[in-house]
Amino acid sequence: MPAAALPIARRDFLRVGAGAAAAGLWPSIHPQMARAANAKLRVGVVLTEFTYRSHAHVILENFLEPYLFNGLWQHADMNVPCFYVDQFPEGDMSRQVAESYGIKIYPTIRECLCQGGDTLAVDAVLSIGEHGNYPHNEKGQHEYPRKRFFDEIAAVCRTSGRGVPVFNDKHLSYRWDWAKEMYDTARELHMPLMAGSSVPLAERRPPLELPAGAKITEAVSIHAGGVESYDFHCLEVLQSMVEARAGGETGIREVQFLTGEPLWKAADEGRWSIELAELAMAAELGERKPLREIAAAGGDPNSAHGVLLTYTDGLRAIGLKLGSGSTRWNFACRLDGNATPQATSLYVGPWQNRNLFKALSHAIQDHFRRGQAPYPVERTLLVTGVLDAEMESRFQGGQPQATPHLEFSYAPRDFRAMREMGATWKIITEATPEPPGIDPGGRK
Repeated sequence: MPAAALPIARRDFLRVGAGAAAAGLWPSIHPQMARAANAKLRVGVVLTEFTYRSHAHVILENFLEPYLFNGLWQHADMNVPCFYVDQFPEGDMSRQVAESYGIKIYPTIRECLCQGGDTLAVDAVLSIGEHGNYPHNEKGQHEYPRKRFFDEIAAVCRTSGRGVPVFNDKHLSYRWDWAKEMYDTARELHMPLMAGSSVPLAERRPPLELPAGAKITEAVSIHAGGVESYDFHCLEVLQSMVEARAGGETGIREVQFLTGEPLWKAADEGRWSIELAELAMAAELGERKPLREIAAAGGDPNSAHGVLLTYTDGLRAIGLKLGSGSTRWNFACRLDGNATPQATSLYVGPWQNRNLFKALSHAIQDHFRRGQAPYPVERTLLVTGVLDAEMESRFQGGQPQATPHLEFSYAPRDFRAMREMGATWKIITEATPEPPGIDPGGRK
């Protein structure tokens, strides 16, 4: 069903969803969750597969071993007693890691979270539904089992009479209706929910801090990866930058996927700014180059694609795919009354994107300890809806998709404390060899 056709009224969303969250009314953690001050939190892990450089690898190594964040050694100081592993492909690391760290692998999610008993026996759940052998549907969406994982986690919380914090890796689901159901269920069961991308936590070069209440008129976010998988990160970067603008976030009313000549024609028509995109790229490249030249690097300029967003408050924005690669994350915007656009490039650190997950793991651990995500899950809910609408637009040959279900408000949070500011890259440098196993510090 197209996203726009889903029967979820905006007033209902505002009443029970983001509006309540904006007012600080997310339900408190059930008292049964409280543990002795000196007891380590028990983190149950539900994952698709655990192979080298999979998300399970690059997140969990920061739970099992000390890691660097802003130049200081950190330790999760949490106990990981149990895994549920959905698939065991060639190159599986889960069995070896489990044996090395005294972790038991259970055959079902319920048995994992109850540790073989009858009731919930963990204090938080890390759900990593990325990587693995899962189908793509006719729209090209990767059907990762995040909703199934969440439903089984929620079922254990429901029958146990208590909710615990949950982290859902990347977007909530490839379907908007399932994502909204996950969000609503988490609220109902008092399960503090966090989700999203690692990229908004990366170091910004040059440093860029947009003041709260900035009057942003236009924005662009750029990556060089694949449709859907990397568009998600690109859109999360965009949303993390603009959500605290003047007037607050009020949502998105239309989404359109464009590629090839229609993308460039839209620029000629003034629907997005080549100049702003070139300035975003200059933050990465150190000089301004023609955008078509950048798009053509290593291929055809018509391989570029864009996701045009029309916000309800008039903000114009686009997520662009330019060139080829996995570490391109650039952003630029115009501020009302300021003739000079603001631009930055997000640096992922050495070892490709692996080190991005230090800051993300740090943020997840903060979420598990406090029972509140350091940034609103509504950000990821909104981006999940955009991504679903984008893939529908792409499937429909670039037809714009009305998104009345995404016209909702939420309150941003200052998440600077969770961002890497660059000190770590004075210790782990581009010359530091990347370790093959569980070693987030590169010391082994």
